[in-house]
Order: sequence, then structure tokens, then C-alpha cells
Amino acid sequence: MESRKIAVVGGGVAGIGAAWLLSQRYEVTLFEAADRLGGHSNTVACDLPEGSIPVDTGFIVYNEPNYPQLKALFEHIDVPTQASNMSFAFAATDIDLEYAGSGLGTLFAQRRNLFRPRFLGMVRDILRFNKAANERLASGAQGDDISLGELLDQLGMGEAFRRYYLLPMSAAIWSCPQDVMLAFPARSFLQFFYNHGLIQLKDRPQWRTVSGGSREYIQRMRPSIAHIHTAMPVRSVCRTETGVRLSGRDGELGEFDEVVMAAHGDQTLAMLEAPHADEAGLLSAFGYNTNDAWLHTDTRLMPRRRAVWSSWNHLTTEGVDGTHPVSVTYWMNRLQSLATGTDVFVSLNPLQTPESETVIRRMRYDHPVFDQAAIDAQTDLPTIQGNDRIWYCGSYHGYGFHEDALASAVRVAERLGAPAPWQGVSMA
Repeated sequence: MESRKIAVVGGGVAGIGAAWLLSQRYEVTLFEAADRLGGHSNTVACDLPEGSIPVDTGFIVYNEPNYPQLKALFEHIDVPTQASNMSFAFAATDIDLEYAGSGLGTLFAQRRNLFRPRFLGMVRDILRFNKAANERLASGAQGDDISLGELLDQLGMGEAFRRYYLLPMSAAIWSCPQDVMLAFPARSFLQFFYNHGLIQLKDRPQWRTVSGGSREYIQRMRPSIAHIHTAMPVRSVCRTETGVRLSGRDGELGEFDEVVMAAHGDQTLAMLEAPHADEAGLLSAFGYNTNDAWLHTDTRLMPRRRAVWSSWNHLTTEGVDGTHPVSVTYWMNRLQSLATGTDVFVSLNPLQTPESETVIRRMRYDHPVFDQAAIDAQTDLPTIQGNDRIWYCGSYHGYGFHEDALASAVRVAERLGAPAPWQGVSMA
């Protein structure tokens, strides 16, 4: 092991991944502000009639084609996984509109949908949008420098398609308000939907989940990291003549030869003391939404018709505008094949608070916002890597998901001379 000392700031998958890889060669110290490692990998042991059941509340599913680094990591450290079910439902409670997309039976679970002109128009627009999206991708004309909202206007997509299908689904994927989705760059949006089989009726990827919860991979990686400090937030990161000095709430945390910043982009910028102009310019381009998450058993936060219940359930009312935080309930029994007869849910920003006796845990998660400024900044992030011994990784380097965070950590570790054991696996 070389004598260089490296600090990693942030204990989500980017930080854990970077620290684990760098520990092959260097003495690594990992700092995490929370009292646990994992970030969005947050498995909660639920006390249910069958016993203690592990349930994930942040990172839940992945698929192998679009998560090659995560797949390689899981295989390398022998993380058990199992097939998951990914289905989507929409429910507008005040106008009694519900449907799911898993087949004709759930699409028309409300027979009245067969006779609703707006609903049938939505279905036609889904087919029309999918066709247009595939044609644009095939021709290379995905929609340069225009937003998703502008693309929908160009294609003449109807209000029902936007309000009851595309925007709810997209907002659920990126955990953000619908008006934020309208500003999403069209090119990146279409490519993501294509990669994940969302504009195809066949050849969709098989989703998977970690058996026993995402804590399984954290438990396997943790022992390889020499020094781990949880509940120890870093307040400032200051370059010196000989290294990089970290300080916390109680004073100096140490000086290191290199520092890897694995926190959110905005948090990273706030920690940097006297950031370079290019660092400040790029990192300030990334904004975040905070989402209120509840782990609970309250069935009122699901569609009224159980036949419509899906893995992801978007709930709204006509009075909710596009600025409202996305409200989605994940049916964890279906997503993780929970060994319990009790229905367990994770709800983001529920329209009504779960009944107190049904609440198991309440959490908050931040998700990056991707507008054109953020996408443009991503292109230039490599130019600030390693400048004066500071490196950067995190999900904001990609689409905001687990793979993006880990892939960014793999790139940083490789630049520092610690390639992944599965070197050669392509990035998504």
C-alpha cells in the first residue's frame, strides 16, 4: 500500500465506491455527515407479524443493461439479487380516474375509460409519441437544445397525455415536480426513455433488486475501508501548499494528499474554501429537490382499485399544479417480493399524511434537477478533476441514479491509479 493519504467526503454509493476502490492502493479515510453510510441506500428493518423484514426506502431497483458498473460490482462482491417487477399506475382521486400500464386489463380497469374521449386520446398520443421518439433517435434529431416541453409542443401532444401519463411518469422517475420535467433537455430525456425501454412495447429490460436490501452491498464493502467516520460532517475543504485540509464542526479533521468530494454538487461547492472560478461555475449549475419520504402501511395512499395497484403509483388531484412535489407511492411487496402478508409502502410527498399508527419511518432524500444548464455543465466536469488535488464524483455527473454515482467514482479511482477489478466494463 502506498503512503499517500486520501479522504473521501460523502458516504453514499459514490463515496463508498471511491473509498473501496482507492483502498486497494492507498490509506483512505471516509467522512459522512449522517449517522450511517449509504445515502439513498437505506434499508429499514420493519417489525411485521412475520418478524423483521428488510425494506429499501431510497435505492430500490436497477437493470443490468443500464447499470453495468453496479452489475459488475455486485457480481464481484457476491451481492444476492432477484428479479423485480416494474409497473406504473396513475390515480387522480377527485375525478375518479385510475389506470395502470401493465396490460389492457389494467389500462381499462375502469370500464368507463373505454368511453372517455380524453383517455382514448391519451392512449393514441402515447403510441404517437413513442413512434416519433424512436424516429427522432434513429435519425439523430432527438431535439438539440430544446426542452421536453418544447418538444411536446412541436409534436402537438394533448393535455391528457401530458397530465395523466408522460409528466407523472417522468416526475416519478426523477422525483421532481412536473414543471421541472418540462425544462428537462429533450435529447437526454428521449435517450433515457429509449435505454430503459419506455418508448418500446417489447425488449424492455428486466429490473432487479438486492435480496435482503441494499444494505447487503454496503456491509460487503465497508470492511475494506480503513477509516470510516459517520456523524462527522465536513465544514470546509481548503487547499494548502502540501495537500488539502479538512475541517469539521469541532476543528481540523486532518490534511490529505488527495480529496474526493462525493457529496451533492451544491453541498460540495459550499464546502470548498476559495473554489476556483471554473469549479464554482460548474458546481453551481446543479440544483436539488428535497423529497419527503414515508415508510408505512397506509393503503389510503394507493389507488382505490386494488386491480390498478402497481410498483410505482402516481397520485394526484386536479387541483395540484405542476409546481407541486411529485407524489408517488412504491408498493414494496411487489418491488422486493417481501416475505409478509402486510402491504408495505414508501411514499414520496404524499398528498395526505399516513395515519400515525401505520408509519414505520420518515426520511428525506435530495434528488438533482437536470435543466439545460446542468446538462451543459456535465460536459465540462472532467476539466476540474484533480485540480490541486481535489476530485469530484456523484450522481449529478449522469442522470442522477445509482449507476451514475458509482460510474463517476470508478472514473475518479482509475485516474488516481486504482482501477476497478472489473476494468473493461463499459460505462452506461
